[in-house]
Amino acid sequence: MSKSPRHFILFRDIPLLYGRVPKVANSSIKATLCKLLNQKPTGGIKTTSDRFWRENTNGETQLVTPQQARRLRGSHFSFSFVRNPFDRIVAAYNNKILEIDDVPLPMKKMGLHHGMAFDQFIEIVCKADPELIDNHVRPQADMLLAGNKLVPKFVGRMEHMTDHWRRLRCRMKLEGLPTLGAIPQKNVRREGRSDIRVLFHSIALIDMVIERYQQDLNRFYGDYSIDTLLDGQPLNKLPPLQRGVAKAKKRQRAQVNA
Repeated sequence: MSKSPRHFILFRDIPLLYGRVPKVANSSIKATLCKLLNQKPTGGIKTTSDRFWRENTNGETQLVTPQQARRLRGSHFSFSFVRNPFDRIVAAYNNKILEIDDVPLPMKKMGLHHGMAFDQFIEIVCKADPELIDNHVRPQADMLLAGNKLVPKFVGRMEHMTDHWRRLRCRMKLEGLPTLGAIPQKNVRREGRSDIRVLFHSIALIDMVIERYQQDLNRFYGDYSIDTLLDGQPLNKLPPLQRGVAKAKKRQRAQVNA
């Protein structure tokens, strides 16, 4: 639980970067990525923590900033997943404010506390200093962009995880990378999404989130209306955001013909 600006996991032995976004199947994706490690991790630190990827993989991984990750775009494949901003912030509220007795320290420093009302939570999060905001409620665009440029070459949506994870596996194969296994379901705490509309009971709350998470809405969910996102119903399936597919196919053909 941190406000670290190092949002990307960089692998040493394979040209791969993962832009980790808390509350977007992050624990499940990290569990799958562990299978790409050559050596058994040291210590008993959970794979969900930043410290694990920074200190406990025998030097096989490190955490880097979006700016550092973007400088590797010519040599590395990078991917991430995003989530409906309204759904993500409700998930963070349920998990970090209601379910656990002691909120993470970065959230405490923001002025958040256990059991607080959702309205107050939203007001504090949406008015917080960007430098102090905890990554569980930080806008996804802030973690995945560098200089207003999207860093990952593949961005899937959590709402279409089954299809987009399959497409990611195909893309990684095209890039000549190790194939990822099926993604496990970890830390699944909510049934349905009807609570989004219930919690966002006023225009004022909705407007605050739209203002704070404008880039998330525009870049990743611009094809959906605000009402659709608030309803919490299954979203019409769209393909993941991808760049560099043609170049990857060209490289693959060149290798086959070599």
